[in-house]
Amino acid sequence: PHLYKASQGDMRKLDLADVIFYNGLHLEGKMQDILEKISKQRPVISVSKNVAQDHLRAGSPEMGSEHDPHIWFNVQNWMSAVETVRDELSALDAVHAEEYKANAESYLTELRELDDYTREQIASIPEAQRVLVTAHDAFGYFGDAYHIQVRGLQGMSTESEAGSQDVTKLRDYLVEHKIKAIFVESSVPRKAIDAVIQGAAQQGHIIKVGGELYSDAMGEEGTEDGTYIGMVKHNVNTIVKALK
Repeated sequence: PHLYKASQGDMRKLDLADVIFYNGLHLEGKMQDILEKISKQRPVISVSKNVAQDHLRAGSPEMGSEHDPHIWFNVQNWMSAVETVRDELSALDAVHAEEYKANAESYLTELRELDDYTREQIASIPEAQRVLVTAHDAFGYFGDAYHIQVRGLQGMSTESEAGSQDVTKLRDYLVEHKIKAIFVESSVPRKAIDAVIQGAAQQGHIIKVGGELYSDAMGEEGTEDGTYIGMVKHNVNTIVKALK
């Protein structure tokens, strides 16, 4: 995510692909230009293209996007992405259309269960403590979908850095609302979050790190956290354990 230049290995994978699926909404940054060139030679498809407009959040100038690209944090948006992949593959490879349809239906059933699980688990956190504080503003869709307040220290991009004013503002919010845990992210340096924790401690409010969340990355390939469902469950379980 947020790739601003592709490595030779990435370019080779793109060159060898029969079809390319990508997130869209400018998540890929300057990779967008490369994808547009490739689209003249073979199918290149944004999986976010059919997400309902009323399910999209506003973007930010730093991302260069009209909409927030982190659509996968609302499981229902990722269900739309699955349907897009199903339909595009069926059109490109009609011989296997029934197989794509069956596989998609099986996966969509799992995603419906994941959506219900996430909703139930977040609702189990006392409302006053239902505040998710992270390093960057990637969890807006999650907050909207599952009714938890979200506070990000910096903007939507992992490339941006939080300034001292951001740190002070977030510190004051945490102290005032007696928030007991904040979260670090696997793809974002924790320096600024540590500054918030230290600042709160100086004012007599102890905040713990509630755990590490996946934001713009998943776990290692071959592990449960390396799957979409496993990644979401890890995040949900980590949040609930720290805030409940």
